[in-house]
Amino acid sequence: MSTAHPETGGAALEAVAAARASLVEQVGADVVGEHLGAIQEEAPEVATHRFGCLKAGYRGWAWAVTVALPEGQETPTVDEAVLLPGDEAIVAPAWVPYRERIRPGDLSPGDLLPTDEDDPRLVPTWLAGDAPDPVAEAVVEEVGLGRARVLSLEGRDGTAQRWYAGDSGPDAPIAAAAPARCGSCGFLVRLAGPLSTMFGVCANEQANDDGRAVALDHGCGAHSEAQLRKKQLPQPLPEPVYDTLAEDELETF
Repeated sequence: MSTAHPETGGAALEAVAAARASLVEQVGADVVGEHLGAIQEEAPEVATHRFGCLKAGYRGWAWAVTVALPEGQETPTVDEAVLLPGDEAIVAPAWVPYRERIRPGDLSPGDLLPTDEDDPRLVPTWLAGDAPDPVAEAVVEEVGLGRARVLSLEGRDGTAQRWYAGDSGPDAPIAAAAPARCGSCGFLVRLAGPLSTMFGVCANEQANDDGRAVALDHGCGAHSEAQLRKKQLPQPLPEPVYDTLAEDELETF
């Protein structure tokens, strides 16, 4: 790639009309704006002219037309014409691989999301201690029992951080107003393994977190021991009054 120099000298810098004519011939006059300047390329006989772009949807872009006019040649030669973004141009966001674009809830029935063999969130089962030795691992894989891989330390740490910082953690708005924490709730189902020290599963069908992992210091208004305050209780009915001034219909029989 050539190095651009300030606008000094060079016959190619004066070839504005030739650069515009060539550009108009290629893209049409209706999308070519005013001349924005030119830069002298590394070769003294080559310069690049910039013209404003009037094409819809390309605000901030500019046409760049590179021309060459060697010494002794009267007519400049157009090398290329391209559309380039400027500092304020609207450009597409950086491309992100498909796997990194997937978010929770994006998968539909039948969709597959294979994990990489070297996924840092997973380790072989025998390495984590679920299988005693490689022989046992081979048997597990052959008969289809157990799991070939389990969460690694990195996978568990990432899961714990995600759950704890999410809607089922202690900082959720519903937890801030809860009368007590999930760790003391009768609807909490305990987990097994390292994550059990911080999380359980809610089993209250009337709670927002039913069927979801919740932090032990999370909470909600559906706690098993929640009690209404006196001001929240329904008002008692007034005492019945016996009307002695009017004749009761029952007394007429």
